[in-house]
Amino acid sequence: MSVLSSLRISASGLTAQNLRMSVIANNIANIDTTRTPDGTPYRRQFAVFAPVSAEKDTGQAKRGDNLHQGGGVAVVAIVEDALPPRLVYDPGHPDADAEGYVALPNIDPVREMVDMISATRAYEACVTAINAAKTMAMRALDIGRV
Repeated sequence: MSVLSSLRISASGLTAQNLRMSVIANNIANIDTTRTPDGTPYRRQFAVFAPVSAEKDTGQAKRGDNLHQGGGVAVVAIVEDALPPRLVYDPGHPDADAEGYVALPNIDPVREMVDMISATRAYEACVTAINAAKTMAMRALDIGRV
């Protein structure tokens, strides 16, 4: 594996984890959104990742076969969670139903924070891998100077 391919793999991880953190932040921001344009409460979203493999011949990354080659990761979709909304009794709320229940988003703030910490740690790991590859490349250049 070349230094450039390891940088490309780590960069794909950075991009994927950055998007994951944005989706999580969006979930947290919409934790009290009871009405979206379609009239339903906001639904929790999450990113779906898939491995990307690298072709030997061209160096171009593609999804699909030959996963042992290691080409990084790609976000293939942002999916809404299928869990039903939380029902909270609040008869004074403008979005309350006839029985006084309000449908709130299916977002658990603790779960979102755990996911955010996980995404942050994965992002940091990718940065560490990039720095290690950069250090190895610089040391290889130093060997050539001697």
